[in-house]
Amino acid sequence: MKALKGRVTRSLPLQAELRTCDNSGAKVLKIVSVKGHKTVKGRSPAAGVGDLVMASVRKGKLEMRKTVVPAIIVRQRKEYRRADGTHVKFEDNAAVVLKDLKGNPKGTIFKGPIAKEVAERWPAVAKVANMIL
Repeated sequence: MKALKGRVTRSLPLQAELRTCDNSGAKVLKIVSVKGHKTVKGRSPAAGVGDLVMASVRKGKLEMRKTVVPAIIVRQRKEYRRADGTHVKFEDNAAVVLKDLKGNPKGTIFKGPIAKEVAERWPAVAKVANMIL
């Protein structure tokens, strides 16, 4: 996992529900924790584009439901600033379910665009993506 360039606004707090954009079997995820996130005492952690989160599967296939899976945030509605000065925002919040914590995706097809920051940070996710924005 490489460091991010630019300032990604962390707009998805704990307990946020978001859709998945892959064919892993999960449909709706709920963020349980954010990996590697440090905060001030009393502040709840939040996630942004490119962050690794642990999420609970709320809707999906029966064998996937009520399990905790690692996931990567690939889109967020809240706009964020890139290093070149452009502002980027997407239509929805979306994540990709992983097989392991190394970044290998469980699904083989991704629906919709994926942020450039995710492609730089997670090369295994970038291989499967068909549209990088």
